[in-house]
Amino acid sequence: MWGSFTLLWILHAGCAALGAQKRIPTDTVKGWADTFGGETYSMVAKYSGSLLLQKKYKDVEPTLRIEEVDGLELVRKFSEEMESMLRRKVEAVQRLVEAAEEADLDHEFNASLEFEYYNSVRINEKDENNNYLELGNEFILETNEHFNNLMVNTTLSNIQLPTNVYNKDPDILNGVYMSEALNPIFVDNFRRDPTLTWQYFGSSTGFFRLYPGIKWVPDENGVISFDCRNRGWYIQAATSPKDIVIVVDISGSMKGLRMTIAKHTISTLLDTLGENDFVNIIAYNDYVHYIEPCFKGILVQADRDNREHFKQLVDELQAKGVGTVNKALIEAFKILKEFREAGQGGLCNQAIMLITDGAVEDYEPVFEKYNWPDRKVRMFTYLIGREVTFAENVKWIACSNKGYYTQISTLADVQENVMEYLHVLSRPMVINHDHDIIWTEAYMDSALFASQAQSLLLMTTVAMPVFSKKNETRSEGILLGVVGSDVPLRELLKLAPRYKLGVHGYAFLNTNNGYILSHPDLRPLYKEGKKLRPKPNYNSVDLSEVEWEDRDEILRTAMINGETGSLTMEVKVPVDKGKRVLFLTSDYFYTDISDTPFSLGVVLSRGHGEYILIGNTSMEEGLHDLLHPDLTLANEWIYCITDIDPAHRKLNQLQAVTRFLMGEDPDLECDEELVQEVLFDAVVTAPLEAYWTQLALNMSGQDEGIEVAFLGTRAGLMRTNLFVGPERLSNKKFLHYEEKESIFTMDHFPLWYRRAAEHPAGSFVFHVPTDDSPEGGQRPEVVTVSTAISVSVDGKTAIAAAIGVQMKLSVLQDIFWRVTRQPNDTDCGGVDGLCPLSCEDETLVCYFIDNNGFIVIAKDPDKAGVFLGEVDGSLMTQLLHMGIFRQVTLYDYQAMCKLPYNHHSGARSLLNPLFALMSAAQWLLSNLVLFLLEFSFCSFWASDNTAEAKSFFHHSHKHKKQDMLQPCDTEYPAFVHETSIQEANGLIECGDCQKMFVMHQVSYSNLLLLVSDSTCDCSVFPPVLLQAKEVKYNASVKCDRMRSQKLRRRPESCHAFHAEENAQDCGGVSGLSSSVPLLFGALAVSLR
Repeated sequence: MWGSFTLLWILHAGCAALGAQKRIPTDTVKGWADTFGGETYSMVAKYSGSLLLQKKYKDVEPTLRIEEVDGLELVRKFSEEMESMLRRKVEAVQRLVEAAEEADLDHEFNASLEFEYYNSVRINEKDENNNYLELGNEFILETNEHFNNLMVNTTLSNIQLPTNVYNKDPDILNGVYMSEALNPIFVDNFRRDPTLTWQYFGSSTGFFRLYPGIKWVPDENGVISFDCRNRGWYIQAATSPKDIVIVVDISGSMKGLRMTIAKHTISTLLDTLGENDFVNIIAYNDYVHYIEPCFKGILVQADRDNREHFKQLVDELQAKGVGTVNKALIEAFKILKEFREAGQGGLCNQAIMLITDGAVEDYEPVFEKYNWPDRKVRMFTYLIGREVTFAENVKWIACSNKGYYTQISTLADVQENVMEYLHVLSRPMVINHDHDIIWTEAYMDSALFASQAQSLLLMTTVAMPVFSKKNETRSEGILLGVVGSDVPLRELLKLAPRYKLGVHGYAFLNTNNGYILSHPDLRPLYKEGKKLRPKPNYNSVDLSEVEWEDRDEILRTAMINGETGSLTMEVKVPVDKGKRVLFLTSDYFYTDISDTPFSLGVVLSRGHGEYILIGNTSMEEGLHDLLHPDLTLANEWIYCITDIDPAHRKLNQLQAVTRFLMGEDPDLECDEELVQEVLFDAVVTAPLEAYWTQLALNMSGQDEGIEVAFLGTRAGLMRTNLFVGPERLSNKKFLHYEEKESIFTMDHFPLWYRRAAEHPAGSFVFHVPTDDSPEGGQRPEVVTVSTAISVSVDGKTAIAAAIGVQMKLSVLQDIFWRVTRQPNDTDCGGVDGLCPLSCEDETLVCYFIDNNGFIVIAKDPDKAGVFLGEVDGSLMTQLLHMGIFRQVTLYDYQAMCKLPYNHHSGARSLLNPLFALMSAAQWLLSNLVLFLLEFSFCSFWASDNTAEAKSFFHHSHKHKKQDMLQPCDTEYPAFVHETSIQEANGLIECGDCQKMFVMHQVSYSNLLLLVSDSTCDCSVFPPVLLQAKEVKYNASVKCDRMRSQKLRRRPESCHAFHAEENAQDCGGVSGLSSSVPLLFGALAVSLR
C-alpha cells in the first residue's frame, strides 16, 4: 500500500513540476523493459533447457515423495555418529598412554646410555663423504594422500627436538629409548582406525615423537622453535584450569636487559594459558598498576584475544621508580579470593607469578593474612638477572607457598624455567593417577599451513597425560609427558551430510566456552598482500559473533549448557562476499556431543529447506545415465568413503559410485540413500544432454556468445554442456574448484543455486561478478543466469534442481542496444515526452541493474559489476528515499582493519642534528646488546639457546614492522529491491535543475531498467558506497566489552592439591645445564 501511495505521489509531483522540461515517456521505457525481458527469457529458457527440465520433474511427480526433515532427530543422529568417531580417537590415545607408562615402569635410567634414533631434522642427511649424519640414517618417506600428500613413513615414528634441547642429553636419550615402545602401538592404532591422522608423544624433557615420521625443516634462521611443551594440547592435559595473576617488578633496577627478559618471561607465561584459564597482570614500582586499567580488580579469560592484548601492553612497560612488592601481592591475593568466593574464574588452581630482580621486604604478614595456613594460592617466583643476593628471599616466597623458584639470567633461560610451574601444577593429578581426557579448541596446524594443506588446516586434539607409576617417585608426581592425536574438523563435519541440510542449511560446532569450533562462516585467514595469514583471534571467535542475529544469546546459552532443543530466527544471510543478502527464516536444532566439551548445531531454512525429495529408479537405468562425460558429482561430498583404503584414494566420487553400483568393489562403503537420489536425478536430467547437443548443432549466429549450459540437483549432481570449445571460454574457472562459489562444496551449494532458490519459480536470476579488484583491471565479461526447478507433492514444495547458462555480457548488450532505440520514423503522435527515444542519445543514461543494485548493462561496459550508488549517487539516493530499494545493515565481527599509524615527521631527523646523533647511538647500542646476547662468554655456562635469543629479537622487530592489520568489528550495507514496486518515475532536485528518471521491472528476471536524464548535473549528491565501516566504541563501552564475562561451562575435573605432594621440591637451580656440543651447535646455527 505504501508503495502504491508513493507511486501516486511521484506521478502527481512529476505532472506538477515538469513544466517545460521534456518528459521521458514511461510507456516507452515499459515497452523496452518488456521487450528485453521477453527476448532474454526466450533465449535463456531455450539454451538452459529449463522448461524441459521442469516438465521432466513434473512428469515424475506422481512417483515422488516429499518428506519433512525432523531437525531434532537429525541433530541427535549426527551427534551420535560424531561421538562414536571421537570415542575411537580417545581409545587410540588410551592405548598409547598405557604403553608409555608400562615402558617407563620397565625402564631403568642409564646416565651413560648410547642410543641411535631417527632425528626428524637429520634423517636422510649426508656429510661431504656421502655418509649419513649421526642420528640421520636413511628414513624412507613416501607421499601419502591421507596425510595431505606430505612425505611420511607410516611404519615408524621419529623424534623432533627444539634447537635449545641437546639431542644426546641423557634425559633425552633415556626418554627416546623408553618411548620406542610406542611405535607398534602407533601402527596398530592406524590399522584399527584408518581415519586417524597424526599421533604423538610430547615428553616433559622436550622431545616430540611423531607418527607417521616426517622430515622436519628448520626456519629461515636455521632454528627449530617448535616445542611440544608450549602447545595447547600439552598444557591443557598436564594441568587443570588455573587462575593466574602475574606480578612484575618495573622499578628502576629492572632497566635494560632485565626488563627485556622479564617481558619475554611474561609473554612465555601467557603462551602457557588457554581458554579455560583466567589471568591478569599487575606491574609495581612506587605504585601498583594494572597494565590494562579496564581489567582492574578482575580476572579475564585467557583466550587468544586477551593474551595478545596483554603482550602488546607488556611490550610498552618501562622501568622506573622504587619497587614495593607487598601492595602488589595483597592486590593479587584479593583478586583471587574474590573470584574464588564468587564462583568465578577457573575454580581450580590459583597462583601468583612474581617476576622481580630482588626482594627485601618482610612478606610473612602478607602470607599469614591472605594465604596461610591453607595455601590455596601457589607462589611461583622468577628472579631476573645474575645477582644472587636476593635468591634466598625469592626462593623462600615460593617454597612457603607450595610453588617453585627459578632464576633467569638470559633470554635463553626463559622457556625451560617457565615450564617448571606446569610440573608443579600437574603433581596432584599425577599422584592421583587421574588420566583426564582433554579436547582442545580449534587451532591451525602451522606445518600444514606452510605446506598449503588447507583441508586439514583447522583441527582439534584429544590428549591425555602420561605419568610415572614408580612407587619410589610417587610423591614427586613425575609427569612423563602427554600423548595426543589430531582430528581435522572437516572430518567431523563429513558426518553431517550436506544433502540432508538443504540449499541454505549447515552444521556447526562450538566449545564449552562458546567459541566456534567449526562453522561455514568462520574465516580463520586473512590476506596480507598476496599471502594468506591466520587471524590473531581465529580460534576465539564467539558463537554470538557468527550467529549475530541471536541478540539475546538464547541459542548460545542453550548450547553451552549442553541442552537439546530448537529455536527459530529470522536471519539475514550475506552471500557473494557480503555484496548481497538473502532473507531466510531458519530453524536451529542443537544438542551436545557426549563425553566432549562440544555442542552441535544444525540449521535448516524454513520451507523448501526442510523438505527432502525422494524418487525411485532402477539401478540399471540410473547407472546408464550416470555414465556421461559431462556429468560430475560434488567431490567434497561423501557418496562413498574413499579416504581410508589406499586403493580407493585415487577415485573421485563419481568413479567410486560407479564401481559400487557395478559391484566391482565389495569393500566400498557408500551412502545408499544419497546414491539413490543421484540415480533418480541422473535419470530425470538425462534428456538435457540430447537437448543441449541438438541446440549446439543448430546454433544460430545471433546467439553466439552463449558459452555454457549447466544444471545442479539437490543430490550434488551436475551436468554441463559447452557451446564453444574449452579454449574459447571467457571464464575458464566457472564450475571448477578454482571458483568455489560456483560448485557444490562441504560448506555450501553453488551461489547460482542459492540465489535462484529464493526467487519466484520460472524467474531467472542474472548475476554479474562484483569483485572489487578484477584481474588486470578488466570488468566482467560474462553473466550467469539461473532459475530454480521446483516440485510440489501433497501441498509441499521442494527445490529439486537449478539450471542456467553462462554467456558473454556482450550478448545482453546487443539486445539492450536493439530494444532501447526507437527509429527516426517512429510515430510520435500522442507521445507525451521525448520521441523518438534512444539510449544512444547523449541526453539519456540507461542502466539494467539487478535486485541488489549492481549494474549489469550500461553504455560504458566498464560499469558492469559496479554498484549503482558508486556511479550515480543521486539516482540511488532517490530509489532509497522512495522505498524502491531498501538498505540492510550487516555486521562482520571477524573483520581486519588497518591500524592507525601515527608517524613522526620525517623532517625531524634532518633538521635536528642532536636527534640524529641520538638515533645513531640508539642503533649502535641495540646492536651491541644483540651482539652480547649472542656471543656473551656467560652463555658458555648459562645458556645454550643463543639462536633462540636472536630469533626472538628478529621476530619481534619483524612483527612490529609488518603488523598492519588488527581484528575489528565492522558494519556494512547491502541493498535490496522491494519487489512490490515494479514501476516508478520521478524527479530529483539537484539545485539548479531537475533530473527525471523512469524505472521498470524486467519481466521473468531480477533486473530493473533505469532511464534517466543526463543533462542535469546532480553531483551535489555524494556516492552511495558499499564500504564497510569500523564500529568504533568509546572508551567506556570498549572497557565494558573487554570486562564482560560471557557464559561458559567449566571443565568437570580439577586437581589443585594432593596430601602426598612433596611441596619441598620447590626449585633453586640457577640457569640451565648445558653442554659444550650443544653450545657450539647453537652458535653455528646463529652464525648461518
